[in-house]
Amino acid sequence: MSQAMYHRCCRFQGREVALTDRDGRVHYGTITRVDPNYVWLRPRRGPGGYGYFYGGFGVPFALGAVTGLVLASAFFW
Repeated sequence: MSQAMYHRCCRFQGREVALTDRDGRVHYGTITRVDPNYVWLRPRRGPGGYGYFYGGFGVPFALGAVTGLVLASAFFW
């Protein structure tokens, strides 16, 4: 699963997404970096976002903990 998620994250790099983690929480932001183990998400400001910025690339998520990833443009227009 993480190999397919890695390729999907690479394809969506630089775009705003809705990422679902293993606990069922949804995180909104822009994918800023992807490697074989982690995807970094720059949080979305305002409703549905974190309201803080973690480091230079954003908040790291382990690819094994990511269960879903969709383009957020489907939710925000």
